[in-house]
Amino acid sequence: MDARLLEIHVPDSQIDDLKQRLRNTRFPASRDAQQWDDGASLAFVRRLTDYWHSEFDWRAQEARLNRLPNYQATIGGYDIHFVHQKGKGPAPMPLVMTHGWPGSFIEMERVLPLLTDPASHGGDPADAFHVVVPSLPGFGFSSALGASGSGAHGVAGLWLDLMTGLGYDRFGTQGGDIGAAVSMWLARRFPERMIGAHVNYVPAGFRPAINDSTHPLTDEERAYLDAVAASVSTEGAYAAIQGTKPQTLSYAMTDSPVGLAAWIAEKFRTWSDCNGDIESVFTMDQLLTDISLYWFGHTLDASFHIYKENRQRPLTFDPSERVTTPLGVAVFPRELPMPPRSWLERVFDVQRWASMPRGGHFAALEQPELLVEEIRAFFRPLRDAVA
Repeated sequence: MDARLLEIHVPDSQIDDLKQRLRNTRFPASRDAQQWDDGASLAFVRRLTDYWHSEFDWRAQEARLNRLPNYQATIGGYDIHFVHQKGKGPAPMPLVMTHGWPGSFIEMERVLPLLTDPASHGGDPADAFHVVVPSLPGFGFSSALGASGSGAHGVAGLWLDLMTGLGYDRFGTQGGDIGAAVSMWLARRFPERMIGAHVNYVPAGFRPAINDSTHPLTDEERAYLDAVAASVSTEGAYAAIQGTKPQTLSYAMTDSPVGLAAWIAEKFRTWSDCNGDIESVFTMDQLLTDISLYWFGHTLDASFHIYKENRQRPLTFDPSERVTTPLGVAVFPRELPMPPRSWLERVFDVQRWASMPRGGHFAALEQPELLVEEIRAFFRPLRDAVA
């Protein structure tokens, strides 16, 4: 595998084009500019737009991101961007961490030093990891895949090739959102290569086979399925569109940076542990750096289409199927509906299950220290399995 250093650099012409589009934004009306009940608040989106146009400094963010060890590799004919940070310790464990939507590789920026160099952050050097953080195909600086194979199932195969090319015969995997689905597919498809899989979300599409006569649903499991159905009916419009008509949505988001910002910012507010105040958890610079990666990536259609691919190949299992890869789960209180442990244990070997005190869907951004400690704790007894 040919891995090469990548310097992130967006051409001035693209930044100028963005500024012009922001200046020429045509905003909708709103029944109440402050409220979020109907979607992204008009008052907030106006303020975000003004900041993006007049105060946000992409070049400063770009310089910060370029301090990370960014690489690009051609895998299966596609250019995949990834951060590869070597660990500092007696025997660092290889770990691939995968983001989701509407996140990006920068979700992992704060956990990288904690995982790779624990001794410098009050931890035990024996807990060090070699960390690889790829950008999903069609996200950021990873090229979009072809007509099929861009779902979590296909990405798991790409990540196996990536880690193999980097010289890691066995490794761990971690993720939330789509990254959780990728991690679970890695655990399912390649158990002989996996040390363990850790997730901070369980995709709603995960479905073990149910046998009502021998292993009926528990009350907790029924309550979870009801919660998923309620969430889909009130908060699932984005997934329904991205999972059925991603191309139609792409026209609006590819043409309007403010439309894209509103689409993404609403999810950061709704899914985080912010009690309705998005800026209590995320700064404007954090939000806009993530949004800008989508805008400058020019592959919004692909970043939406992964939802359709995942719907077409969901994480469903046969009645007798078991996944032997050890699984750890961290449950953050403001996460989307999460199943009880028994739901996972119908298929997976769940070796750690932790209820976290605070945090939401974007765990690596919201509570990096808590997430890191859980990752360390899960993998600690598995380290002897490193080849």
